[in-house]
Amino acid sequence: MRADVWLWAVRLFKSRSASAALLRAGRVRVNDVVAKPATSVAVGDTITWRDPLRDRKVVVLELLPKRVGAPLAVKAYRDESPPVPTREERAAVGLRDRGAGRPTKRERREIDRLRGTRRD
Repeated sequence: MRADVWLWAVRLFKSRSASAALLRAGRVRVNDVVAKPATSVAVGDTITWRDPLRDRKVVVLELLPKRVGAPLAVKAYRDESPPVPTREERAAVGLRDRGAGRPTKRERREIDRLRGTRRD
């Protein structure tokens, strides 16, 4: 089954074109390999991508040929994503003043360290 269709069918994306756009941009991985919209997805595959708030990781439990209701869609995958950060946790990450320009390399490292995304 196509990756873009499956992501749309289990209601992880609002539209198939939205899932295909993220796949075309190279931001979705299937089993740690960058995927295209037509990449085949099978039961047991792990799909990962970056959401606006967190990294998403789902394991395929069932293939759905068409979009189904939310109660059935939830049974088709196992969500192994970390919980959504609270509003306070999101505010704890430093914000730059408007018009301050791009961060320097040092500031970028500090921002990554605060967010916990630095991979040293």
